[in-house]
Amino acid sequence: MTWDEAVAAVLGPDGPYETVEVVRNGRSERVFARAPATLRDLFGSLRQRDPDAAFLVFEDEVFTIGEVLARIDGFATALVERYGIAPGDRVAIAMRNYPEWIVAFAATVSVGAVAVCMNAWWVAEELHYGLEDSGARLLVADTERIERAAGSLDVLGITGVVVRSASDPFPGVDAFDEVVVANAGPPAQAPTTDDDAIILYTSGTTGHPKGAVSTHRAVVHALMSYGARARVNAAMDPPREPHPWTTTFILVVPLFHVTGLVPVMLSCVASGCKLVMLYKWDAERALQLIERERVTHFVGVPTMSWDLLEASTFASTDTSSLLSVGGGGAPAPPELVDRVERGFRNGRPGIGYGMTETNAYGPQNSADDYLRKPRSTGRVLPVMGVVVRDDDGNDLPPGEVGEIWFSGPNLIRGYWNRPEATAETIVDGWLRTGDIGRIDDEGFVFVEDRAKDMILRGGENVYGAEVEAAIYTHPAVHEAAVFGVPHDRLGEEVAAAIMVRAGQTLTEQDLRHHLSTHLAPFKVPSVVVFTDEPLPRGATGKILKRELRERLTPT
Repeated sequence: MTWDEAVAAVLGPDGPYETVEVVRNGRSERVFARAPATLRDLFGSLRQRDPDAAFLVFEDEVFTIGEVLARIDGFATALVERYGIAPGDRVAIAMRNYPEWIVAFAATVSVGAVAVCMNAWWVAEELHYGLEDSGARLLVADTERIERAAGSLDVLGITGVVVRSASDPFPGVDAFDEVVVANAGPPAQAPTTDDDAIILYTSGTTGHPKGAVSTHRAVVHALMSYGARARVNAAMDPPREPHPWTTTFILVVPLFHVTGLVPVMLSCVASGCKLVMLYKWDAERALQLIERERVTHFVGVPTMSWDLLEASTFASTDTSSLLSVGGGGAPAPPELVDRVERGFRNGRPGIGYGMTETNAYGPQNSADDYLRKPRSTGRVLPVMGVVVRDDDGNDLPPGEVGEIWFSGPNLIRGYWNRPEATAETIVDGWLRTGDIGRIDDEGFVFVEDRAKDMILRGGENVYGAEVEAAIYTHPAVHEAAVFGVPHDRLGEEVAAAIMVRAGQTLTEQDLRHHLSTHLAPFKVPSVVVFTDEPLPRGATGKILKRELRERLTPT
């Protein structure tokens, strides 16, 4: 089928993802006619499936649908009866990708509480900020994160629950397995469609991360958009050969990232398919699990696709089950698109351009379209609007470069307790992305640059202002500028140019040690240049980061 034919068949009347026009908040928008009302309903759909079917595979552990549902119900009951969690209360989750992360998330949203998905890379200072800013009443975390947050729990009066602790729980902290209520049914307490469901923290342009708040409606519609797009892709690009394997995803990005949460984990919930989880990213281990579990879908950042192709065991591993090899989080060089197409027997390349603020959904490009237009992030389904506008907010014609704006039922409702930031980002129902790009006459979106001062390091967003704020806390720093420079594997790495105060000395080692208590490791600059001259500035007094970047980038 052509694009238009496939969209009409999938989203049209009586299609599997039929859409209808509705008026909400005074504006017309297109929504899915048969979308689940809430995430509780989404997880509840698992009750209609085979309870003995494998659902979560964590390394060598296997959990069936029935086992996972029993733990979700048991922890949901504990949230309500033991901890008194009421609708709207915030429950923070901070851990690596354990099955318990999914159980805690499902239980939280199912009783109408808000899941605060905290970055597991954060150091103690950052964890404290997130807990205090969100007003969390409970923290569910692994041992490492509990240790980092121990002081904050006391100060903020937050109860802690630790998962997979090898020793007795910390004082005042409960063990997860001991609080899960056995043989419990789902509590009656439940959310409604427009209740808040999740808070995901995005790197802040003013020194602190902002909590992006999504309702149940927004998350569900982003998820439905992914499902619909998968049907459209299948209609346009059927498999290269008969494929006997059932849909299986491998989770290689963090669950606290919107990519890991929505298009990967929640897609498996929606379809009841198997989700394979790694303890940590390792290309050779991932290849072992892809072969063993017959994984069909790989969603990561481009760095990870490179890692698979370059692994010493790639040629000897059976990856024929893979149908899709892609992801997002950073642009993929055209040569990687070609390598994926040639390197996998059935796996086709793909990429998506989404944001935390869109619940990951946005333009997608894959298979033949991606090979035809490897620099494009693709097209959107008609449930989402995308335009390019000039500085005055006027729509630009195809081919003209301006700021990319999105609309749709999948957008966040705003930033937690940040009305000014919300008003600046969401204007009349449209989200300003801060990215500069164009749309061609076929509707393909091309991202040309970033208006925001953001660095994309291996799929992790790093904002220069946040890193600069931490650098300026060192007494030897007079001026600082942080920006991204190209890196073959990571896409970009964090660089800093620093003017040292007169009479002071500062080494890279001293700076990194100082920053380690303020920032997660991926935010700490790996390229540092010191100078005793003022940093270059333009007529307005702003530091010329582009000029600094050019000095550090080989021609």
